Amino acid sequence: MEKEKYLEMRNGLYNEAEKLINEGKIEEGQAKMQEITDLDNKFDNEATALANLNALKDNVKVTDIQNKSINVPGAQVLDSTNNVTEENFTNSIDYRKAFMNYVITGKKSATLQNVDANTKTSDVGVAIPETVLQRIIEKMEATGMILPLVTRTSYKGGVKIPTSSAKPSASWVAEGAGSTKQKKSLSYISFAYNKLRCAISVSLEVDTMALPFFETTFINNVTEAMIKAIEQSIISGDGSGQCTGILSETVVTGQNVDIAKTGKPAYKDLIDAEAALPQAYENGAVWFMTKKTFMQYAGLTDTTGQPIGRVNYGIGGKIERMLLGRTVVCNDYMSNYADTVSSDTVVAFLFKPTDYILNTNLNMTIKRYEDNDTDDLVTKAIMLVDGKVVDKNSLVTITKKSA
Repeated sequence: MEKEKYLEMRNGLYNEAEKLINEGKIEEGQAKMQEITDLDNKFDNEATALANLNALKDNVKVTDIQNKSINVPGAQVLDSTNNVTEENFTNSIDYRKAFMNYVITGKKSATLQNVDANTKTSDVGVAIPETVLQRIIEKMEATGMILPLVTRTSYKGGVKIPTSSAKPSASWVAEGAGSTKQKKSLSYISFAYNKLRCAISVSLEVDTMALPFFETTFINNVTEAMIKAIEQSIISGDGSGQCTGILSETVVTGQNVDIAKTGKPAYKDLIDAEAALPQAYENGAVWFMTKKTFMQYAGLTDTTGQPIGRVNYGIGGKIERMLLGRTVVCNDYMSNYADTVSSDTVVAFLFKPTDYILNTNLNMTIKRYEDNDTDDLVTKAIMLVDGKVVDKNSLVTITKKSA
């Protein structure tokens, strides 16, 4: 079974089980959970068989010499008792249970400790099992409104990405004549190590929960907090210890549309904004605004009474919001339109989201401590994130004026 098909089937079963449990159908939910376990076992068995086949193909032998195991890429590993173990042990059920026990009770079992490391285990946190980490990433992609739209990278901090704002121009010349030599100017952007931290409080009741429920609770808490923080910074981050937001960029001259202090949202705002968007950035540019602001424009009608903003329902019943044929991404990270504002406020903007790069390091670690005021057990998760606009020429803003 291919990994993509396995993940697709697993995600489908997981969503069905979660829905059944939320509806109070515990027995049906447990049956789905068993299907997930059976699917995992089937995939693991196939992966093990394939690894053995690859080992035979390459004529690689793994031999136990003086009780020392040898790790060969693509092959199985034999421990000191000649038992076959998984190369990535963090995916094993024993490690995941030990991880859950550590978060709840604070006790580190031998399963979580790296006995070959020089650094003391008490000096560092415990790695999140890869199974849980992958599910966190999948949940972030599935539930985020803005996160799936931007460009994702995994560069090291400090790496410079060259950018250019000037292109050479060609000129017509006579026979035997030359042209003026031109300079190609380059600048660059670099990513920093911005730490994003999420602290999770676990009550004593969690101790009675089964492993799948614990992982679901942990994932939901982490993803909700991480998504809000990351997407908020993508829109309006100031770049100080966090991502540099889209609205922190200085708009190119002529690419801002003002709504006067005494004015209202109008059809002309949309026309002027579309006119200000350069032709080269037509494809991929979308509207960003809050739902309330969208409804202000969706309520506008033309001279025949037809609505300017179209709202269509797809096959799955999903609302498809559009203005003048362009997709609208509604979010809660901007200010709603208001007739009176204390300062100039951007209430909507056009932008090509792929021109924003979000650089992440998802090698999460966790540490645990006790809150002395509440006696709750608090677990904190940490990741490194940074993001910047690499090309702001697609940015067109609509600003409500305060004066």
